Amino acid sequence: MRKLVLTCYLPFELLCNCPFPVSTFPKSQIRLYTFRACTEKNEMGEVVSVINTVDTSHEDMIHDAQMDYYGTRLATCSSDRSVKIFDVRNGGQILIADLRGHEGPVWQVAWAHPMYGNILASCSYDRKVIIWKEENGTWEKTHEHTGHDSSVNSVCWAPHDYGLILACGSSDGAISLLTYTGEGQWEVKKINNAHTIGCNAVSWAPAVVPGSLIDQPSGQKPNYIKKFASGGCDNLIKLWKEEEDGQWKEEQKLEAHSDWVRDVAWAPSIGLPTSTIASCSQDGRVFIWTCDDVSSNTWSPKLLHKFNDVVWHVSWSITANILAVSGGDNKVTLWKESVDGQWVCISDVNKGQGSVSTSVTEGQQNEQ
Repeated sequence: MRKLVLTCYLPFELLCNCPFPVSTFPKSQIRLYTFRACTEKNEMGEVVSVINTVDTSHEDMIHDAQMDYYGTRLATCSSDRSVKIFDVRNGGQILIADLRGHEGPVWQVAWAHPMYGNILASCSYDRKVIIWKEENGTWEKTHEHTGHDSSVNSVCWAPHDYGLILACGSSDGAISLLTYTGEGQWEVKKINNAHTIGCNAVSWAPAVVPGSLIDQPSGQKPNYIKKFASGGCDNLIKLWKEEEDGQWKEEQKLEAHSDWVRDVAWAPSIGLPTSTIASCSQDGRVFIWTCDDVSSNTWSPKLLHKFNDVVWHVSWSITANILAVSGGDNKVTLWKESVDGQWVCISDVNKGQGSVSTSVTEGQQNEQ
């Protein structure tokens, strides 16, 4: 039996919704962590502690685990071809649903925004994307997408401002965009040959327009432009933008990795002028990409750290000031940008034990 070490971030100011998960480790259980700031002046700034342990009873490797918007439900998926949903409120663990519909390992799950109901998407080696919905307390398959010729590796819901839109990245090199049009119907658009060999990850840009916090006239409706990032086996990160005619166009290529890009994560935004993307790769490196000028659309990479093993996942906190990184070394590290622009490791959760490292700057890390 295989289970997963999962790190969840709960903002200490709120202790509420949107924890972030980081996976995947072949360990014996899923652990949920909380992150808080210390009040003791002489104590190291932040602490990670275990708040819950979830036994999933999956019969094989777990590949992903995601908390819902409110942080009360946990969805997991596994090579045993199943998707499971647990109620994890108040430190408890209640199995709500055991969803069977895939015919191969299930790689990833993604929750839609709750304004559309309780909806979960899953993707699998069986080339399928399945959208599940809870109706009257029962979870059922509401749509199945079979438009890919190879494994579907990543699914990500667009910001709710755009409607119910799901991006799907596949090993066939294509990216599908599924849009709900009403009455149970889904419209499909496909970006063929998005990545040579295959697409490993997709991540939507926030709906908040960069710079709108300081530039947007009061009461004026924002001009939404749909964008997302993808990472692939061609070692590239690509940025995609929807044109006025509804077609998707490659806007830019970001090149820095020397091996397959395993994950990309576009940071949440409150409307500041800077846009930020994190990427990780088979080459063991994590880069932070920033764009300070929307008009020039110039992205600059900064090496966060070079790890000694493959890095599988990167995930932002909801306030976008902390990045979680997990990889083949069975560790989850939390990183925060210091005032001098250096990225500092503020926590090192070793093999799910909740141990916390001392703060180390990027330069010091690279010397070790």
